[in-house]
Amino acid sequence: MSGGDHVPDGSTLDIGGIQVPNAGPIFLTALAVHVVAGTVAVVAGALATTARKRAGRHPRAGTVYLYAIGAIFATATVMAVLRWRHDWHLFLIATVAFTLALAGRWVRRHRTRRWLARHGCAMAGSYIALLTGFYVDNGPQLPVWDRLPPLLYWLLPAAIGIPLTWRALVRNGALSPQRNRRPGSKTALWL
Repeated sequence: MSGGDHVPDGSTLDIGGIQVPNAGPIFLTALAVHVVAGTVAVVAGALATTARKRAGRHPRAGTVYLYAIGAIFATATVMAVLRWRHDWHLFLIATVAFTLALAGRWVRRHRTRRWLARHGCAMAGSYIALLTGFYVDNGPQLPVWDRLPPLLYWLLPAAIGIPLTWRALVRNGALSPQRNRRPGSKTALWL
């Protein structure tokens, strides 16, 4: 977990042009697993998002995403324990991402009222948190992103992801503005 944070003595390693803390072998092992799990989660989340919402690719990709986000949470926990002062906020982001993914899975399995909208919101929120954690941590070292104010690392994933989520939920029938309007009201009840 880099994010421009360095270990107190300033000791860092350059791995593929990204500066990472040289915080010992346990940290570096956790980081390696974290990067692999993060890559898997990004790909699986994109596959689930773009798949038709039926048996097949969507639930398979969603299951892979859930396991990957679980690995991200576990490795973020290890890294935060080793470098709490520098990585506590990334632990919180990973906790949000994992909790939302678990909630999305639970809602899907139990088919609660308005489950499709709740499942979609929870899983999209988890994916947005995943991307937020990546950009908060690595934005200062990424081309183009390194020119943005750090506050945008926190805000852009949600600013892009929330409207796309709303559009997808409407397109897939989870949200229907016409069906959810109160009689005589001009505003829709979304959830």
